[in-house]
Amino acid sequence: MKKILLLLICSLYAFGIQQQSFLEPEEAFKTSFEKQEDKLVFKLKLGKDIYLYDDKLKFFITKPEKIDIRKDLIVPEAKPYEIWQIHTKDLNIEIPYDLLKQKSSSSTFEVQINFQGCSKQGLCYAPMSETTTVDLNESGKNVEKLDSSNEQTATSQNETDIIAGTLKDGNVLLVLATFFGFGLLLSLTPCVFPMIPILSSIIVKAGDSGNLTASKGFFLSLVYVLSMAVAYTIAGVLAGLFGANLQVALQNPYVLVAFAAIFVALAFSMFGYFKLELPQSLQNKINKTTDGKENQGVVGIAIMGFLSALIVGPCVAPPLAGALVYIGQTGDAILGGAALFVMSIGMGAPLLLIGLGAGKYMPKPGGWMESVTKIFGIVMLAVAVWMLDRVLDPSIIMYLWALLLIGTAVYLKIFEHILARILTTVILIYGVLVFVGAVSGATNVLKPLDKFTSGVAAVKSETLPVVYVKNNIEIDAAVKASSKPVMLDFYATWCISCKELEEITFKDPRVIEKLKNFTLVKADVTANNADDKAMQKRFGVVGPPALIFWDKDNNEIKAAQIVGYKNPDDFLEILNKHF
Repeated sequence: MKKILLLLICSLYAFGIQQQSFLEPEEAFKTSFEKQEDKLVFKLKLGKDIYLYDDKLKFFITKPEKIDIRKDLIVPEAKPYEIWQIHTKDLNIEIPYDLLKQKSSSSTFEVQINFQGCSKQGLCYAPMSETTTVDLNESGKNVEKLDSSNEQTATSQNETDIIAGTLKDGNVLLVLATFFGFGLLLSLTPCVFPMIPILSSIIVKAGDSGNLTASKGFFLSLVYVLSMAVAYTIAGVLAGLFGANLQVALQNPYVLVAFAAIFVALAFSMFGYFKLELPQSLQNKINKTTDGKENQGVVGIAIMGFLSALIVGPCVAPPLAGALVYIGQTGDAILGGAALFVMSIGMGAPLLLIGLGAGKYMPKPGGWMESVTKIFGIVMLAVAVWMLDRVLDPSIIMYLWALLLIGTAVYLKIFEHILARILTTVILIYGVLVFVGAVSGATNVLKPLDKFTSGVAAVKSETLPVVYVKNNIEIDAAVKASSKPVMLDFYATWCISCKELEEITFKDPRVIEKLKNFTLVKADVTANNADDKAMQKRFGVVGPPALIFWDKDNNEIKAAQIVGYKNPDDFLEILNKHF
């Protein structure tokens, strides 16, 4: 049975972790439909300390057409609780067949009941719905209880739910193979790209000794990828079990600046200014083994792989979210962790090919190796700037890119080859353009001349009004105040995929036109404080980016929920399907 809410709540206390349990959704809200001779009866039994919001209790005929019938039914009177009207007793709501006949001439109807409630202990459940079909030609027959989880067909589930369900119901080997495939697809995303120059620089450095073979290149890559996979698995299992997302915690500005400084140090090491090595005491211990010098390099690569996974590529995608939801719902850290591990191996597959290819096709060492090593030093500086992009003001980042590009062009002047000359000229020109763009106030290094473009570009960059929220109370207020569908956008300044959504998807003219029909709400979870965690926990969000939707009647459309980056076409396909 598919659960629809992460229910493992952990609170940190001074002397340890105390775990508070809540009722599962199907325990908190036990529902059933019963067909009688002249009416349909909807029964809703509430669990201990559970209550329903009266304004979220809605009754619809959804087929042959959507009709609101709440006002035509006898619903028990709600009672005040804080600022809401709530129901605390079990409900038996009768829907007369005569009422259905009045609304439509059809003999077959689909009836849907929407509801949402909370526990007095402090947990609010996601909006739920129950649906049944009524054939007036077959009235008088009892209907078995319909489980809300069984009602969640593929058409009413989002990607994350479907993937979590795959873990629960699928064959273990098939599940692992599927997640390996997910990893291969994720290897094509910007979250993995920064790891390519990191690993390449490691291999190039190893090639200085002249004994880099295909097998050694593959082995170095394997150490890096396995370390990366272990990091993803540990972080994922912790996030699933305790809601403590290690990756998010490591996006702290101080951590990012420190790690960027490490990449700058790596770059200057490659430029030959100093030699970056493990502490002497650790070297002495390693050197006592048979392959001391070899093991020094392996330990360094393993550490780099582990940290790279946590800091360089913190992207949330449906497969990752699905695995975390599965772990959180079932507590099965073994299968969930195995799925995350094989997914990470899939993400690292291209890196293994790079190591194999470098070892097999890299020419013999010579003077050219020193130049290649310095070029990778420049790449390390680029990675450092890319990381600082999550921390520093965009205008400062523009100046850093301009400085790096111009400096690179000056360095490449030492090469006499015609291709190097052409490349040098192109890099220099672009560096100057980026500098001019920085002076003009541009903030996108890929569009440095934005401020000088025509009015056509200004239309393309049209921005829509946004309501910013900081907690669940403000979310509810924004949704309730809207007469239009609502889109809630969870984002963070360090989130790579969030920037993709902002710069690509949300700037597409077709998307802008579609979103004019929505109230746009944003939640900045960069700080990852208590309110940020509470907002994400409420909607089962494991990390940004995540988009939550409500229709104009304030019903959450769970099937429309989006996790991770979607290009404009995919984004519009989801919206057009549900709105």
